[in-house]
Amino acid sequence: MRTWIKSPMAILADGAEDGFVVENGVICELVASGSSPLMPVDTTFDASAHVVIPGLVNTHHHMFQTLTRAHPAAINKELFAWLQALFPIWSRNLEPESFRLASRLALTELLMSGCTTVSDHQYLYPPGLDAAMDIQAEEAAALGVRMTLTRGSLNLTEEEGGNAPSGGVQGVEEILADCERVISRYHDPSAGAMTRVALAPCAPFNVSKRLMVETAKLAAKHDCRMHTHLAETRDEIDYCREKFACRPVDYLEEVGWISDRVWLAHGIHFNDDEVRRLGRARVGVCHCPTSNMVLASGQCRTKELEAAGSPVGLGVDGSASNDNSNLMEGVRHALMSNRLLYGAAAVTHFDALRWATEGSARCLGRDDIGAIAVGKQADIAMYKLDELRFSGAGDPLAALVLCGAHAADRVMVRGDWRVVDEMPVGVDVARLRREHGAAARAFLDNH
Repeated sequence: MRTWIKSPMAILADGAEDGFVVENGVICELVASGSSPLMPVDTTFDASAHVVIPGLVNTHHHMFQTLTRAHPAAINKELFAWLQALFPIWSRNLEPESFRLASRLALTELLMSGCTTVSDHQYLYPPGLDAAMDIQAEEAAALGVRMTLTRGSLNLTEEEGGNAPSGGVQGVEEILADCERVISRYHDPSAGAMTRVALAPCAPFNVSKRLMVETAKLAAKHDCRMHTHLAETRDEIDYCREKFACRPVDYLEEVGWISDRVWLAHGIHFNDDEVRRLGRARVGVCHCPTSNMVLASGQCRTKELEAAGSPVGLGVDGSASNDNSNLMEGVRHALMSNRLLYGAAAVTHFDALRWATEGSARCLGRDDIGAIAVGKQADIAMYKLDELRFSGAGDPLAALVLCGAHAADRVMVRGDWRVVDEMPVGVDVARLRREHGAAARAFLDNH
């Protein structure tokens, strides 16, 4: 089947003013202004009411946290106090069915916002949740989205000098064995892959040095990526100085993580030398603007990191510090927060959209998504401008960001429609809301 996405109102692509052609899940032709496809097409979709962009790519999330949004024990706190309040609640209450519902809800939210590829940093493994990666693989496949299954880990409790509760940690050998299992079952390095695997010890303050070192060896063995939180708060800087007698980037280098195989979450408190070192190594950084503002963690140095050579992507981060899973909203927050740092003329809507598409794809090590171009996967988000918020907007692409688009009208993944008329295909949204809400009540009742 050859499908022509025809005559969009606006499109984030050069030379595609009259749309593009999709064949076998791949973009096979761009149609310039006033032109028609070079070869006959089987179907045509009139996109004249739509603003078309590449599917958004989410590079950092904690989907289980949708169960504790705006939790009374954690609101109005900074990161360490916030974690101290929520870690015990998560460890006591998270079980396979609630985790499945949390993942399903977060994936659905992301898809509805225009996100076609997701990564979830799942680091919490209380007893009984051994199959977390299998659950997320099943849910992503059912919804039809691409997913990097990010097998996270915790192994340092408060008693051992970390900050994780004893009910949520695993031993190093157990963690590494399951990482091997998940890689062998789900990691697909080929172009167009629907699932890949990354390995992701949580953070310097709750995993051991041995786990970081062994993870790097395992990732190199299987050619998969690595992910962790780094330099999110000043407290973390102080922790690393006290615990390791160095700053977080020095520690990262010591454990073998300064590599283009790595992308980091937050990356806020880097000094100039660290920015240069990360850039030279092509270490990616996921900017999480909404979470950073909610927890008052600080501002990622996006422009300096990009200039130094680091890919910069976007993530919604955990839904207990966001408190939603809407990446299009994150694009707007990225624009606004970065303008406060760099100035109104220095950061454009094109920058924010690039971080959420091409930049995020680079963070995940993918060159087959993130742009509307020949040979790229047909992952597309399409938005209408018929809400009141868009009335009077002169530039359709700028309007997506400046006027606050939050729901895609149509989303395509690998050439298949996964959202139609703002609704995810095959999902009973009302039922999902009821079931997830019921599961979340346990996290309120038992805190």
